[in-house]
Order: sequence, then structure tokens, then C-alpha cells
Amino acid sequence: MKTFVVIGLGRFGTSVALELSALGHEVLAVGNDQESVQAVADQVTHAVTADARDPSVLKALGVHNYDCAIVATAEDVGSSALITLNLKELGMAEVICKARSHTHRKVLEKIGADRVVFPEHEMGTKLAQGLSSSNVLNFIEVSEDYGILELSAPRSWLGKSLRELDVRKKNQVNIIAIRKDGTLNVAPDPNAPLEQGDQVVALGRSEDINLLHEVR
Repeated sequence: MKTFVVIGLGRFGTSVALELSALGHEVLAVGNDQESVQAVADQVTHAVTADARDPSVLKALGVHNYDCAIVATAEDVGSSALITLNLKELGMAEVICKARSHTHRKVLEKIGADRVVFPEHEMGTKLAQGLSSSNVLNFIEVSEDYGILELSAPRSWLGKSLRELDVRKKNQVNIIAIRKDGTLNVAPDPNAPLEQGDQVVALGRSEDINLLHEVR
């Protein structure tokens, strides 16, 4: 079990806090209004109404004893930056921040944020990946540059083995698994031909992954 502090209880912060709690982790939820705090109080380990911009408040809450902090107060750039700075100065090992723009991200990274996320952008990317091609089954963003894509084997790949296709050289992605009849094989035989209904799981740079949509 890991311990988390979630600061900011808007839609994003509330979702993160509740999901982490549901997964069995200890969660301290911090909001700046009583209503949002009360909404999660019964579903997380601790929930408090406090001004996280005040370092003495964060210190009193013992946030430095937690494994990770999620700063979800992206609406006010100044507030999220100040909270992030306070957390790092208190010795927080990992601070993940929500940002609204690339400029906001740069500010947060400059003052020590370990990771900055764009929830709306990331969800939009996943939705676009799914809508852009009917054979795309799932997309996971591993980092800003890399992703994992699961898709139905393109028609032109059927009857050919991974060795014949040489996807790594031709498409600059790695096929890391094949799902056949619902069973995922993470060490696929490179000489076995792909069959109708097979699903391939590819890992690569996002721009290269996107090009797989065009393979027919």
C-alpha cells in the first residue's frame, strides 16, 4: 500500500482520490472548501479543508510523510506553482501536477514537479486514437513520447509472421504481444503467421504508433 496526498478536489482531483482509495491506498484529500471535502470524506482515509498554499499548513498535515502528492489545482497557475514549491521544500519525494497549458507545465517543471499531466489532452488523445481507426482496440500513453497500442492485425499482415513483417525495421515499433482467441501471449513466436482475429500489441514512439492506423 502506498500513501498519497491529493490537493484540489475538483473533478480531476476527486476522481484521482477516490480511485486511489478504491485500489486500497491511504489517501489524504485536501480541499479549500467544505463541500468538496465532505463529498469524499467517507471514501478516503482522511479529508481536510485547508489552504495548501500555506507551508505551515502542509507541514502540520505531515504531507512529507506521504509517498506522493498530486496537485490538482490547475485553474490558478500561481496557486499550483506555490503548492508544488511548498511540497518540494518540505521534502516530498514525488509531486505530480495537473497543468492547463505548456507554459504552465514549464513553470511547474522549473520549480521541481516530478511529472506534469494534461488530463483533458490525454483523454482526448486516447479518444482520437480509438475513433481514427475501427481496428484500434486500446491505446495507453506510457510517456509524452511513447505509447502502447492494441489493434486488430491489419489485413495485409495476415498469413505473415512477425519475422517476415519486420515491423521493427519497417514501422519503427515493437510487437510486444499477440492476443489470440482471448489469450495474451507476451512472447509470441516470431515465425508463426498471424491469423484472422489476432490482435497485436505494439510499443513505440507516439508518431510511429499513429502510423499503424494507416496499415490496411
